[in-house]
Amino acid sequence: MINTTLCYLMRAGEVLMLHRTKKENDLNRDKWIGLGGKFEDRESPEDCVLREVKEETGLTLTSWRYRGIVTFVNDLYETEYMHLFTADGFTGEMIPCDEGDPEWIPWEKLGELPQWEGDRIFLRLLREDAPFFSLKLVYSGEKLLEAVLNGKPVPAGGKPAPGTETADGRAVPDPGTSGGKLTLDKQGACEV
Repeated sequence: MINTTLCYLMRAGEVLMLHRTKKENDLNRDKWIGLGGKFEDRESPEDCVLREVKEETGLTLTSWRYRGIVTFVNDLYETEYMHLFTADGFTGEMIPCDEGDPEWIPWEKLGELPQWEGDRIFLRLLREDAPFFSLKLVYSGEKLLEAVLNGKPVPAGGKPAPGTETADGRAVPDPGTSGGKLTLDKQGACEV
C-alpha cells in the first residue's frame, strides 16, 4: 500500500492539470491528473504536497486545503491512498516538468480530457466545495467497477442512473439538470 498526494491548483475558473506523457510504465500515461506523488519517509500529507508541487511546477503553495482521501484499488497496481488537496495561493515561476506537460484548463473543459473515470467523481466534489470526504474507487484495469463515497455506493462516474430512486422513494434527477448535483449532506452522506 502506498500513500500519495494529489493537488489541484486553481485560479480564475481554471485548474492546473498535468498531462502525463513523459514517463515510461506510468499508470497515468496519457491521462490528465493533478500534481503530486508518493510520500517520502517521515512526510505528512502537507509536507508531501508542498514538496511535490514545488518539484513538478517550481511553484510554492501559500494557501491550500486538505479536501479528502481516495482509496484507489486496482487489480493491476498496488492499493494507493491519495490525499487530495486544492490550492488557490502560490508564488514562483513555472518550470518544465519531467513527468508531463502542465496546463491551465477551464473547469468546464475537464470532462473532455482523458482521465480515470473515478477522477470525475472527486473533481465534481472538489468543484462543489464538498466537506472532507473518503472515496473508494475499485478498478479492473482502467474500468471503474465500484465507487463508494463515505461508505455509500455512488453510481459510476458520479452520474445517477436514469429512473432510479433514493431510499425514501424520491426520483433521482437527471444529472444534466440543475438538480443532478452530487453532494454530501451535513453528516457526509452522498446525495444526488
